[in-house]
Amino acid sequence: MGSPVLLALFVASAAVIWFAGIKLSDTTDVLAERLGLGGALGGLILLAIATNLPEIAITASAAMAGQLDVAVGNILGGIAIQTVVLAVLDAAGVRPRAPLTRLAASLQLVLEGAMVVVVLAVVVMGTQLSPDLHAARLAPASVAITILWVVGLILLNRAGRGLPWREGGDAPDSQPEPRGHSKGKKEKAASDKGVSSARAGLIFGVSALATLVAGVVIERSGEEFFARQGLSGVLFGATVLAAATSLPEVSTGLTSTKLGDYQLAISDIFGGNAFLPVLFLLATVISGKPVLPAAHDTDIYLTALGIILTVVYMAGLIFRPRRQYARMGVDSIAAVVIYLIGIAGLATIAA
Repeated sequence: MGSPVLLALFVASAAVIWFAGIKLSDTTDVLAERLGLGGALGGLILLAIATNLPEIAITASAAMAGQLDVAVGNILGGIAIQTVVLAVLDAAGVRPRAPLTRLAASLQLVLEGAMVVVVLAVVVMGTQLSPDLHAARLAPASVAITILWVVGLILLNRAGRGLPWREGGDAPDSQPEPRGHSKGKKEKAASDKGVSSARAGLIFGVSALATLVAGVVIERSGEEFFARQGLSGVLFGATVLAAATSLPEVSTGLTSTKLGDYQLAISDIFGGNAFLPVLFLLATVISGKPVLPAAHDTDIYLTALGIILTVVYMAGLIFRPRRQYARMGVDSIAAVVIYLIGIAGLATIAA
């Protein structure tokens, strides 16, 4: 295909991911509320899978095509750029004017950030294992990551029922309504419009299918187009592709902050980032060989960048900055600067 056609396919797929992602998030919240999942373990798993369908499609497609560098770069680069999405939400979505982490501060969110850091640490450890260490299309690192993710969800589910701290672990002057209240509002709005559970399920299914197809198309068309522009597979996966697949997080995050559910906005980002490394298990099963031992220096670099950015926001949740600069808290400014410096450094490695 010609470059204009490839670019058109890339842009069209990004648009599908944006709109389908919004529908996926909304119907996931509605179905979770009506099925009584709410913040339960099943609801957390359903939300993690639904919000990361583009990454699931891209990882599966790249693994089947043997393009593991694109799959790994998208997973690890996606963590970094999805963390920077919090800066976008801080600048555009917070009302009243205050840093996002100040309004959302809670110990549960700090625990979620710690879960991301632990999972990424295991990713780094997995890159050092022998590529011959596998059996039955499974590798120890990818299995360990999945187990840690499930254990982490169980602990977070328990923390969601209350922590033995004042205010249940929430800061005394954080958001006035409880975390997740926006889900109930979405369900009420859907009920007021006469949206049945069957219709919500149908919308969810169609949106999921559209997102999966668009994820494959955006990876294939984008890789070819940007390769012609001189962008390596690593840089493409970590920047352009990761940014495109993060569009649903931007939209749903803005919806949450608009409804005053600041904790949920951050939780969705941390939750998605903790889930992304689980896709290494999918890539390993599809490709039939361990993915992490074949990681490049750039992949380890991106993992470290994701850890640093997560810690920046964990610190913000603890220190709760008061002032804003350029409509952002100092933690968001630091995250943007660190990300830009990090990508500049990545370019020197990938060159």
